[in-house]
Amino acid sequence: MKFENIADFRKMEGKDLPPSEWLEVTQQMVNDFASATQDFQWIHVDAERAKKESPFGGPIAHGFFSVSMLSKFIMDGVEVKSAKLGVNYGLEKVRFPHPVPVGCHIRLLTKVAQIRKQGPNGVRIFWDCTMEIHGAEKPACVGTFISLLFE
Repeated sequence: MKFENIADFRKMEGKDLPPSEWLEVTQQMVNDFASATQDFQWIHVDAERAKKESPFGGPIAHGFFSVSMLSKFIMDGVEVKSAKLGVNYGLEKVRFPHPVPVGCHIRLLTKVAQIRKQGPNGVRIFWDCTMEIHGAEKPACVGTFISLLFE
């Protein structure tokens, strides 16, 4: 969805965005995330051991991997043309109801829950997020993501 400016985007307050595209979670993505965060827990990076010993039947992505994908999915789905800068501000009530198996597909369902003024040229956006896993009953991640956007 494209918007000319923040005033135009404000019309989305209280509304759902279209679902994101599905994205496959690969072992390489999980390994790269492990390298970036220095979290090398075997359940994430040792595929053979995870297949034998994990209660999930194979390697799973880090919970924070799901959170880190929120920005990507939102940026893929929303463009405010007048925006000069967008930054992450924080998270509220984040939970990980279901593990994310390597090889699965995830997508984001998002509602623009609230938009507040942030200084003279910006807004604070509260995004209610649900990260779905294709074919799973429970979501991978739920919570409110908060970002700042400035013109």
